[in-house]
Amino acid sequence: MTIRKLAKMLFAINGMQFLLCIGILAGLWKDVFQQADFVLDLAMGLMLLSSLLSIGGLFSVTRYQNQSYRESMQNLENLNSRLREQRHDYLNQIQIVYGLLELGEYEDARDYMRPVFKDIMKVNRALKTAQPAVNALLQAKMETAEKQGIDFYLEVGTQLSDLAMEPWELCKVLGNLIDNAVTAVSGLPGERRISLDMREAKEFYQIAVRNNGPEIPEQHRKQIFNQGFTTKKEEGHGMGLAIVASVLKEAKGGIRFESDHNETVFIVTVPKAVRKPLSFPRAKMTR
Repeated sequence: MTIRKLAKMLFAINGMQFLLCIGILAGLWKDVFQQADFVLDLAMGLMLLSSLLSIGGLFSVTRYQNQSYRESMQNLENLNSRLREQRHDYLNQIQIVYGLLELGEYEDARDYMRPVFKDIMKVNRALKTAQPAVNALLQAKMETAEKQGIDFYLEVGTQLSDLAMEPWELCKVLGNLIDNAVTAVSGLPGERRISLDMREAKEFYQIAVRNNGPEIPEQHRKQIFNQGFTTKKEEGHGMGLAIVASVLKEAKGGIRFESDHNETVFIVTVPKAVRKPLSFPRAKMTR
């Protein structure tokens, strides 16, 4: 049960309680309320049901947020550890380059610096948003792709400063889409490529996750966002895209995809938070 459905149920039950109280105070439905035991039992039942739903809702929200916080903190810890390791490694690299320059081996120094510079740029690209949890997730996914020999291209054209959804919710969306892209290209014999592009417009952010994996079959295209649908034989699959669609629906966003023999791209739209205009008190005119 989603938080929104639970809120609707609580609203309906509290509305019934309100109408019941109004009816009692106004003396309506006299024939019904002459039976005091019935009225008391009904009121107590509604109150008990409302309390149970409230407790269940608070428990679900707390558990959900704690899990999201733990995932975000783990990603941040991994990122910090990675940055410390890279700082130590870069100091060693700089010493080697300096030694080559001292010896006049300029071509060797340039060749040596090329992969180091590429690695540095990967970290810089992953740290361009204003959301630490998103940065940590992207860094972790880039490392996963690199270990599997997958080229991961990241283009960040926005700070994601005005998200209308919680950052860990966006991490769920990005994490599932990137994981699916990794799975799609993992069996390719030649080049394996994933790209993630973030852009923003006036009222929304747009995120595109591309991969050069196989084309999505036509007969599967209407079902891929359904919960439990998967083309894999192993158990535990079929939830990723359903989770993405559910999260985006709650956030008033959207998702669509395009697929052909060259690439598959999932395009996500996330609305921006509405900023309230600043109001200033009017100055009083004095004569």
